[in-house]
Amino acid sequence: MSAPPAPVLRVHALSKTEPLNLLLSLRNYINQHLAEPFPVEFTPDGSQPAHLVLKPAGEEVTGTGEIIRKLLDLYAAFGVAGKDAHDSGEISTYVDTAAKLPTLSFAEVGSVADELDQHLALRSFLVGTGHALTAADVIIWASFKTGAGFTGLIKANQHKHLARWASYIESLPLVAQTQEDLRGARSTKAKGPGAAKSSGFDVFLPGAKKGQVVTRFPPEPSGYLHLGHTKAAILNSYFAKEYEGRLIVRFDDTNPSKEKTEFQDAIIEDLALLGIKPDSTSHTSDYFDHIYKLAIQLIKQGDAYADDTLQEEMRAQRMDGIASARRNESIEDNLARFADMSSGSEEGRKWCLRAKMSVDDPNKALRDPVIYRCNVEVSHHRTGTTWKVYPTYDFACPVVDALEGITHALRTNEYRDRNPQYAWMLEKLKLRNVEIWDFGRLNFVYTLLSKRKLQWFVDRGIVTGWDDPRFPTVRGVRRRGMTIENMHNFILATGPSQNVINMEWDSIWAGNKRIIDPIVPRFTALETKDLVKCTISGISGVSEKVLPRHKKNAELGTKTTVFGPNCFIEQVDAASFKDNEEITLMDWGNVYVRSKKLAEDGSVASLEMEAHLDGDFKKTEKKVTWLADAPVGATPRSGRLTEVLLLDYDYLITKKKLEEEDEFEKFVTPVTQFETLAIADSNVSELAEGQSIQFERKGYYILDKAQGKDGKREFIRIPDGREATAQSKNAADDGGTEGRKAAAQAARAKAKDQNSQSDAAGSASASKKPSKSTAKDSTGAAPFREADAAVGSSNMYPIKPSLEDVEIEPDTSKMYKMKPVI
Repeated sequence: MSAPPAPVLRVHALSKTEPLNLLLSLRNYINQHLAEPFPVEFTPDGSQPAHLVLKPAGEEVTGTGEIIRKLLDLYAAFGVAGKDAHDSGEISTYVDTAAKLPTLSFAEVGSVADELDQHLALRSFLVGTGHALTAADVIIWASFKTGAGFTGLIKANQHKHLARWASYIESLPLVAQTQEDLRGARSTKAKGPGAAKSSGFDVFLPGAKKGQVVTRFPPEPSGYLHLGHTKAAILNSYFAKEYEGRLIVRFDDTNPSKEKTEFQDAIIEDLALLGIKPDSTSHTSDYFDHIYKLAIQLIKQGDAYADDTLQEEMRAQRMDGIASARRNESIEDNLARFADMSSGSEEGRKWCLRAKMSVDDPNKALRDPVIYRCNVEVSHHRTGTTWKVYPTYDFACPVVDALEGITHALRTNEYRDRNPQYAWMLEKLKLRNVEIWDFGRLNFVYTLLSKRKLQWFVDRGIVTGWDDPRFPTVRGVRRRGMTIENMHNFILATGPSQNVINMEWDSIWAGNKRIIDPIVPRFTALETKDLVKCTISGISGVSEKVLPRHKKNAELGTKTTVFGPNCFIEQVDAASFKDNEEITLMDWGNVYVRSKKLAEDGSVASLEMEAHLDGDFKKTEKKVTWLADAPVGATPRSGRLTEVLLLDYDYLITKKKLEEEDEFEKFVTPVTQFETLAIADSNVSELAEGQSIQFERKGYYILDKAQGKDGKREFIRIPDGREATAQSKNAADDGGTEGRKAAAQAARAKAKDQNSQSDAAGSASASKKPSKSTAKDSTGAAPFREADAAVGSSNMYPIKPSLEDVEIEPDTSKMYKMKPVI
């Protein structure tokens, strides 16, 4: 059967109004039926709506619903519009539903979900008898995901049939392909006339010239790099390369009270692992002499003055637009006071130096900011006790940017109010201009990025150090199994948006899964609690067989699996078996469950099985993991099961997004680490620390410690983007399953009867109390209380002595060996 001339689907990659997920999902569904897929083009013109260009006439079809109908009509002969006219009619109805779904309120979406859940009670799919996937399933799922509230509805656990259906759709390759299309489109320039040939952002740096751009990444050496920092680092590196310029990493070491050489060295290592290699490295302290002279210059110009107003009073005066009593002191007095400050004398320590900008400017950042402070209590980690006064970031940053030849200063737009302050410094000191280019800060739900707040967790032993798997630091997420490649992809996919982005973790972990799934080996682990011993008749003796570590990737090598008449199976699987049921032992064959012996507490104590290894595994409902219980010495591998500890984590705080007035200490999650004892096949004893794997039917894990607690190998679970691994286990604003149910019911009740609003809100509010059951994970694993075992930062990876004068390559890191991306 020949396909019609391929149309071209044209959409704008960064469109906020077009349902790109819907259109691309349908396109990928149709392409599954074609020998030659029809293309999609991402246009550079955001004002042009999505349109379908038909060949050969060049006719254009616009409007989401019309594009969908035209595509279904074009490829009807390939079965995409159903097997008959009745199916086609149903699909057409679902097209109407899909087109309106993104515009509906939460309550209205809930009503549609109710209807579909009832419809799917006895069906696998939407159309006809429900036995076959059609375009209707794809477009309804994609439309749900485009609108608001669908994820919340599924989490509420009130639509089990709809949830089952959605879970299956999300597992389809076409969904992964659509997500890849969207990420790729949004992180690269549209291909059109005059578009740049190199991949990158659809933006430019004002005034940038090839070969002349100089950017800088200025971290303060007072903590470890976290994912918020990586956005700035990657953007600065990207633009330096894009314009064939230079990148300077400059340590902003102007606050000796917080800074350590340890942090500086760790930052250099983390940047190398991110594939970021600066053209040069510097420190603000390299310029202390010059900055000091410029401060004196400001005083002599009448543009700076010394002030001994108490801090709280100064803050109030700045807020109310009141001038300091010291504002109009003479230049001579100000120079004398600054000299006192510089000596670190008792009198000098009472003073600070302020820029004389404005008293009552509407932009409070311009109200005479402090530019120098005394600090005699702490020795600077590079200059020692040479200096008793230090410039503030607001003063030092523009000065050093100009001195180092920075052409474009990239920083988050939270500093936007300070941009005029930055320009004032350069103008008053007659320094060269620097172009400021700002971007939106990157935040994550249930996550703190403040170094001060993260330090609070370290100081109290709630975490084991700055590389703790619960921390959003580069080394924390790496220790939890995040790949550098995914970190890079994610940052680039978010783009240089001006919006402050509050990201869900499921999206970044889903991207990580797509990277590791094809390349991590598969092994087996069974929870030891109530482990069930099975005897299989028809199996003679113990044997071994060499199997691939990954069925679809032979390059990962092989593993040795032991087979025998006795094996172990997990309690949860054994309890689900029916008498005489045929089940499949994965990577072996089928068996019949002939009898089940129960313990006094009702759990399964043992099973008697009969081998039927040639049985059809496609016909069995249950496919379970197992491990041979074989005596030592029966084969080279027998009797060598490995004890392992499986670790899982929760977020450190229970509230999704903290408000400014929130005290974060009140939202600390009481239990965030969960331990499960397990046994694994002997092949895992050969793994190196930092290697990611999959324990089949359990999830992805990374070997954190080869010799952990009680000598056991410790594996940390890698979230895979599914709700079960990405949601908070103890969220105050979730209220657990019951809380989400109550919230959903309240929303629907409010839509039906406005008079019930206060009662519904009360019901939802009352449900927001963490349940005691959240002290265990979904497997019932006993919680591990961090305070019982955490001892400062002793578990952090070892850090080398200062790397200040050493050229760092990615493979010098003492952390897990991982290749850089770029």
